[in-house]
Amino acid sequence: MTRNAFDAEDLVQETFLRAYRGFHRFEAGTNIRAWLFTILHRVRTDAFRRAGRSPQTVEMIGDGPGVPAPQEALASGAEDIERALLALPEVFRMAVVLRDVEDLSYDEIAGVLDIPIGTVMSRIHRGRALLRASLAKATP
Repeated sequence: MTRNAFDAEDLVQETFLRAYRGFHRFEAGTNIRAWLFTILHRVRTDAFRRAGRSPQTVEMIGDGPGVPAPQEALASGAEDIERALLALPEVFRMAVVLRDVEDLSYDEIAGVLDIPIGTVMSRIHRGRALLRASLAKATP
């Protein structure tokens, strides 16, 4: 979601902090994963808004040796899938990740993203189509 492991760690930490502070608002018997993903989505949105108002930092290139990907990821093609996912437009990537990676239902995704279920289905369909096209180009 963040395209940066350090930002992702901060995002998760802030999500759990907000969940802890607001746990009294959690309704027993509902899906806690969907509740946490809703918080995560809002924290991420807040972070993007703050980042838009602050100066951007850039990672230095060529400052040291790169870390190679694990052999299992290279062998399974996970690197290609991850690259294709990161290339998707944000709205499609969020829907596809929540459905295919996090295994949330369409209703749960609609609640997390605060959009109609028809929009969720449309974004997942289009996102998967873009993924297929991207992966087809990457395959020799």
